[in-house]
Amino acid sequence: MSVSILGSRESGQNIRDTNVRAVQAVANIVKSSLGPNGLDKMLVDEIGDVVISNDGATILRSLEVQHPAAKVLVELSRLQDQEVGDGTTSVVIVAAELLKRANDLVKYKIHPTTIIAGYRLAMKESIQYIKDYLSVKTETLGKDAILNVAKTSLNSKLIGAESDHFANMIVNCVEAVGIVGPNKDVKYPIKSIKVLKCIGLSAKESVHLNGFALMTGRTAQGMPTSIKNARIACLDFNLNKFKLQMGIQVLVNDAKNLEKIRIRELEITKERIQKVLKAGANVVLVTKAIDDFALKYFVEAGAIAVRRVDKKDIRKIAKQCGAEVLITLMNNEGEEVFNESSLGSAEEVTEERLGDNDFIFIKGMKKSSSQTLILRGANEFMLDETERSVHDAICVVKRVLESKSVVVGGGAVETALSIYLDSFARTLGSKEQLAISEFAESLLVIPKTLAINAAQDACDLLAKMKMYHAASQSSSEEKKQEYKYVGLDLANGKVRNNLKAGVLEPTISKIKSLKFATEAAISILRIDDLIELAPKPEKERDGH
Repeated sequence: MSVSILGSRESGQNIRDTNVRAVQAVANIVKSSLGPNGLDKMLVDEIGDVVISNDGATILRSLEVQHPAAKVLVELSRLQDQEVGDGTTSVVIVAAELLKRANDLVKYKIHPTTIIAGYRLAMKESIQYIKDYLSVKTETLGKDAILNVAKTSLNSKLIGAESDHFANMIVNCVEAVGIVGPNKDVKYPIKSIKVLKCIGLSAKESVHLNGFALMTGRTAQGMPTSIKNARIACLDFNLNKFKLQMGIQVLVNDAKNLEKIRIRELEITKERIQKVLKAGANVVLVTKAIDDFALKYFVEAGAIAVRRVDKKDIRKIAKQCGAEVLITLMNNEGEEVFNESSLGSAEEVTEERLGDNDFIFIKGMKKSSSQTLILRGANEFMLDETERSVHDAICVVKRVLESKSVVVGGGAVETALSIYLDSFARTLGSKEQLAISEFAESLLVIPKTLAINAAQDACDLLAKMKMYHAASQSSSEEKKQEYKYVGLDLANGKVRNNLKAGVLEPTISKIKSLKFATEAAISILRIDDLIELAPKPEKERDGH
């Protein structure tokens, strides 16, 4: 007896082939954007908004992916972006290659469970090998290693030509926001780094400021442009003409009293402002509006007032300068008061003009050091891509500073792992040997793609790299041990010692991308049935 299903069902080898095709299609979209010679993608949505990028996570996020297996890869790149910030393209390419080779093994009558066990074992061995033999501690390399990590991340981006300028700014930024934790370990909260975009000039004119910047100006020209020893008040309410709340009625018997009511409404706002100024505030940040009549009180007091500050920004400023964000001046007794303890402090608050925009800079805040990067560029598309590139580099530098460990880039790690796993597979006497050999071959897709994108002979370069890495793993000579750092020199179409050349990546980036790619490939490989339910038919209306 068979059970009928309202919908369609695809199972066995058919669904595996379909999944592999869908995953390969997604990987092929981002494949040509890998590496320093990678190309950009232009994505146009249904309303005509344009995104130009070579960041894997951004490209895949902008796509309307329908296939469920392909969605796993999109989620995978998002996870890599969230966890590490870089390596989003390579993680997708490796996952697609692992799945393709696993599917070939299934066709040779090897059970998916055996392949999954082999892949898990290969992943575990790879991670251990990276930690034991391929990672290098940054203490032995000095500060240049941190700069080189930032440059390596930036070289594959739009601003690769200006990587020296941006790498210095980014490393200085991240180091400045370091906070020593209770266990003497230093954390780098990158939320303390604000990135602003300002159209005009070239990317090289981008600046790094030691302080917090708001892309807004003073509310009145009569206010000072600079205040030393600033006392900052953060208010999350209107400084408009006072209005009674909804639902409250005022019955007026005499028309003469109307004018008194209007005057009292203005006086209430005036009293609130004076309470804040009397407490010693000389910089007032408000998330909502400030009426024009109220500005004269700030001008007379020689204070700076800024209206419509973003709520996220005002919370950050309050946290870093020691202020309190107030949603009302009302105390428990029902009186309106403003205490001096609610004020924060900063060394200086200034207004400066960059391009066509005014900026408020808050420098030297009491609680923590805040940093700002102001990016310049010819147009909006360029600025958006520069912001994404800078974000990736900031994340990478944070990871290296916290973990103090790097690996060599340019396909060196993948080739070394491939050679090691190939030898490791031969020590096993079970069917997992085949899965581990395929895992080893899959890793070579990264150096292969890097070479192809740089218009170089991939087979020739890969053969040379394999030779060097095999020599480093089979010999105990000190000179040959250095061969484990041999990677691609794509500019000259050669292989070289990438540790000396300064092509470095965070160890955690390689480890996470291996973990995520393997888990994604396994989760798709486990699928052997796709049941798609048909939508329920709508009841026909009888026309009444």
